[in-house]
Amino acid sequence: MTIEISPMAKEDIPAVVDIVQKAFEADPYFLWVFDAQKFSKERNAASLTARCLWGINNGLFYVAKEVPSTNGDQAGSIGRSQKDAARIVGVAMWLPPHPPSEPESWYSYFQSWILTFRQIANNIRFLGHGGLNVKRYWIWKDAQTAVQRDIWDDPRGYYFCNVIAVADDARGKGIGRKLVEVVTDKADREGMKCYLESSKDVPNLEIYGRMGFKFAKEMECHDGEEVCKVRYIHL
Repeated sequence: MTIEISPMAKEDIPAVVDIVQKAFEADPYFLWVFDAQKFSKERNAASLTARCLWGINNGLFYVAKEVPSTNGDQAGSIGRSQKDAARIVGVAMWLPPHPPSEPESWYSYFQSWILTFRQIANNIRFLGHGGLNVKRYWIWKDAQTAVQRDIWDDPRGYYFCNVIAVADDARGKGIGRKLVEVVTDKADREGMKCYLESSKDVPNLEIYGRMGFKFAKEMECHDGEEVCKVRYIHL
């Protein structure tokens, strides 16, 4: 088998949702922002689907696919195309740089409203947010805005990623690195900078450190005595 990195397509979304949900079920941010007793996996899947549909048109959303190589691995896929035999084993959700001095385009504004409409429709369909603590979500968003305003000083903007997930049985094969480098290599050619966001310091910071990323700032999200810490690292 070989690993191929390609832009996310609509048909990839169900597998992507499954990988993300499994990868983040023990993530500190996930545990902080969702009420475990009220959490709805189906509602969360609908939200992730809406996000992926938005990202296909507006972001740099990539999937890693395990595909048969040109040798004997194809023997098990007789009667199927290589596309059908491929298995999605990872995903990365990147956002392209946007100069803060430039207003949002009408296209981007329209796409944001489509995403908002889909999420409102999900709220109606599932009778709520599926366990999402809305107050904490906005605490995180406000803290994120403040941190980015503090450390992002390049007028051209930055490539930014806050979701990288790899299937449990595919870890340790360098798939996460490929999902990072598909954008960092592009950024290097353009002379742009990249930021990652991670709420899990171990082992994430060490892994990203081996890719050349450096710690930039720790963001603290406070809701009373309960605190969620998110680290910003840059390349």
